Amino acid sequence: MQYRQFGQTGLSLSVFSLGTMRSLADQATFQATVIAALEAGINHIETARGYGQSEVLLGQVLQALGPRVRSQVTVTTKIPPTPDATTMAAQLEASLSRLQVETLDCLAIHGINTPEHLAWVQAPDGCMAAIRAAQAAGRVRHIGFSTHGSQAVIAAVIASGQFAFVNLHYYWSFPHHQAVVQQAHEQGMGVFIISPADKGGLLYTPPERLRQLCAPFEPLPLTYRWLLSQPAITTLSVGPAHAGELALPLAVSDHTGPLTSEETAALQRLIAAAPARLGTDQCHQCYACLPCPEGINIPEVLRLRNLAIAYDMTDYGQYRYRMFENAGHWFPGRKGDRCTDCGECLPRCPSELAIPQLLRDAHQRLNGAERRRLWG
Repeated sequence: MQYRQFGQTGLSLSVFSLGTMRSLADQATFQATVIAALEAGINHIETARGYGQSEVLLGQVLQALGPRVRSQVTVTTKIPPTPDATTMAAQLEASLSRLQVETLDCLAIHGINTPEHLAWVQAPDGCMAAIRAAQAAGRVRHIGFSTHGSQAVIAAVIASGQFAFVNLHYYWSFPHHQAVVQQAHEQGMGVFIISPADKGGLLYTPPERLRQLCAPFEPLPLTYRWLLSQPAITTLSVGPAHAGELALPLAVSDHTGPLTSEETAALQRLIAAAPARLGTDQCHQCYACLPCPEGINIPEVLRLRNLAIAYDMTDYGQYRYRMFENAGHWFPGRKGDRCTDCGECLPRCPSELAIPQLLRDAHQRLNGAERRRLWG
């Protein structure tokens, strides 16, 4: 296991961090997963107020392992932004109680996803007032934020100078946030990449075409290597459902140098495969088409279409596409069939894509049949 400095916090974190959202089947599974991760050299565990009983289970495990082990582990929890300090203070105390700790190593505001959330953070009597008070009292050491927001929001939060680290989405299949990764690094922040295996493409179960293009590597280890070859990135989230799912990330946990020529060649094959299948319908993710009057997240809809056609990543595309209109600010935007052919996006597109037709095609490929709601 290799370790990297987490920005300017003084913490040295393992290049893989244990996320605890998926290992919640029962207390025994949770404890076995945590112990296996620690034995493998992972020294950073991330949980959140919203991850079911994760904080409670982690607190129980840390107590069972004792103070010596606890002193060697960095614990991060995440709490959503609140418009007022009182609510945040109460939620922070509840998290400390569930984790059975007097002091949190790292606290992330969970989901600064919108300009409104940023306004709450910047307000003199907003949630940051409670967190700064807790930090001054020694209850919290380092403060960061996680985000599923737009690049403009992320850049503004980083530029605020209030945070020591950021958790965000960034993968070979979604390189759009390269600019904010670099911005955070240049500002001395730690950079934590969220869920490369799941949100990065359901890579525990990759389609055969993707496997062939990545050969002789498997898609998930190649994704990890693409990320770990970038010095700006501190650590990657691995969220196993059980201890056995730690094997793939651990296989590359000591390979953090520049990409090899073979790895570079595999990634080049991925890049070349997209235009070969998509032709002139490929969206190049410039985001010039936005804003859409109907609130459609055009680049993301077309990115999912790109992946489905170029790499047969249809299962992943459907998984993400069906979140539109169902996940609020965590995955904003409306589905492609909401297009009204207003044509506002067309003159903005440097590739001259027939965007309305492509949106409808994406919807047909990825939305699937309507499902009857249980309460319907």
